Amino acid sequence: MKYGFTKDELKVFGKWDVEEVVVNDPALKNYICLQPRFVPHTHGRHANTPFAKQNVFIVERLINKVMRKGRNTGKKMLAYDIVRKAFDIIYKRTKKNPIQVLVDALINAGPREEVVRLKYGGIAVPKSVDTSSLRRVDVALRNICEGARQRAFKSPKSIAECLAEELILASKNDPKSYAVSKKEEVERIAKSAR
Repeated sequence: MKYGFTKDELKVFGKWDVEEVVVNDPALKNYICLQPRFVPHTHGRHANTPFAKQNVFIVERLINKVMRKGRNTGKKMLAYDIVRKAFDIIYKRTKKNPIQVLVDALINAGPREEVVRLKYGGIAVPKSVDTSSLRRVDVALRNICEGARQRAFKSPKSIAECLAEELILASKNDPKSYAVSKKEEVERIAKSAR
């Protein structure tokens, strides 16, 4: 019993156990927080502390990213329901723990290399740099949610179905995933700027 809660009370959405999830990328192990929460809602306590978002539960970070842009802005319960439905769809399609699918998707969708622009005497020169682990997780989350949003726009599919599809494709490292294709594009540009 941790924090006065039973093991069943700490399951994500009352169904998914976090203890069986494994982060296979050693670079991201400290940046994907898998400490279970009774409710994935920190009320922005981490917002004004540098690097505190790495201690926010990864499912809550996904919910916060779904809550961004346009129709969902500020509607945390709507975003919560979208992610809950997406996790149910992921389980029905893959028979895997949806949190493991999310972690695998983040590992595959985070770019390892990016480009910065350096100025040499008024001339901007692209230069390839390694991406920090925290930024890899941030960019992967952003691209997964953006891909789901674009897939659902003017489509008969719901946003939950599109999010589930995007997470499944990204966890398999499939180039049909928006997040994986963006990562490959960024890495290809960075490779040419070495």
